[in-house]
Amino acid sequence: MRVIDADLLVTGRDAPPIEDGRIVIDEEDGTIDEVGTQEDVSATGDAAHEAHPVVTPGLIDAHLHLTGARSMDPMQWVIESSELGAARATADLRDLLAAGFTSVRDVGSQTGLGLRDAVAEGSIPGPRIYTSAQSISQTAGHGDSHFLPYEWVSGGERGIGTLADGPDECRKEARKRIRDGVDVLKIMTTGGVLSEKDAPDQSQFTDAEVQAFVEEAHRVGIPVASHAQGAPGIKTALRNGVDTIEHGFYLDEECLDLFEETGATFVPTLAIMYRLIEHGADHGVPEYGLEKSREASESHFDAVERAYDAGIPIATGTDFLGPELVPHGENALELELLADEVGMDEHDVLQSATRIAARTVPDDDVGTLEAGNRADVLALGSDPLEDISAVRDVEAVWTDGAAVEF
Repeated sequence: MRVIDADLLVTGRDAPPIEDGRIVIDEEDGTIDEVGTQEDVSATGDAAHEAHPVVTPGLIDAHLHLTGARSMDPMQWVIESSELGAARATADLRDLLAAGFTSVRDVGSQTGLGLRDAVAEGSIPGPRIYTSAQSISQTAGHGDSHFLPYEWVSGGERGIGTLADGPDECRKEARKRIRDGVDVLKIMTTGGVLSEKDAPDQSQFTDAEVQAFVEEAHRVGIPVASHAQGAPGIKTALRNGVDTIEHGFYLDEECLDLFEETGATFVPTLAIMYRLIEHGADHGVPEYGLEKSREASESHFDAVERAYDAGIPIATGTDFLGPELVPHGENALELELLADEVGMDEHDVLQSATRIAARTVPDDDVGTLEAGNRADVLALGSDPLEDISAVRDVEAVWTDGAAVEF
């Protein structure tokens, strides 16, 4: 057994934090045995015992890419080998752990499945990985490498996406991902910022195509995430059963109504847009990407504010890739933007990075500190409920009850 005491214990649940809290961890199976006050939860004499100012659940980044990218040039993403990307991504995983992220959702990479399994078997250190492997895009969609000949792209051997057109192809691509063992299916129902020849407000995939993806994924209990930036594509995704909306630049009232009706989760990814606008020009981001980012910025923040006011579940996700502009390890930026720019309450922000982010993955035993859940725990030296940037003040991290060596 291991006992962790905290002056303030934030459980991740929608309940007040516990003063003078205590967690008891069963180190044999990596789960939480008891949670409560130090008065109510006894500490056995032979248990390892330590204390910290603040303890929270391990953080979750619900939208990133484990590609090992080190450039913001989309051409480099295509021509560099997946083996090099996987090697670099192992370093990114260590940085994520050191930053307090104990679970991540990789929504578009060639390396995610291998990295997931290597972490799970203990061969490399890293957060728990839930992965979609490569995303699925329509031809000329956000996941298509527009700057290359179609014949070079259609095989799907490079980049973050493969192509599918028509319900039958979409259904087959979904089944291929299921065959590979993905944890989530990632599709793209609008254009995007870093794709050359489309735009965020352009809808992609038809109702029938999205229905095919969702039917196949839900049949085997896998959630579906959609890159969806403009309102028409967001509504196509929500009407047809997609579980999470990624980015969501332009939300109208009908979008908000559909979120409420379907119970879908919103993953805004403010952090990458913020970095693109502030520093993208210094890091080789193509001009078309900079221009589209600037055009969408005000609407993006407004959309997140309106979603928050409407009570839509908001999960933290950065869309970080690994380059110097958007490096893994700096993922706490998303929490800071939700608090400082959107105006979310700090406790709500922490739930966004724990309990709410856990809604985006198939497991139901992560995201909160409660008996029976996995012992993914973060110890902080200062109080994030006073200043959310305290999530950067990491003192210790545990995954499945095991202490992380920094």
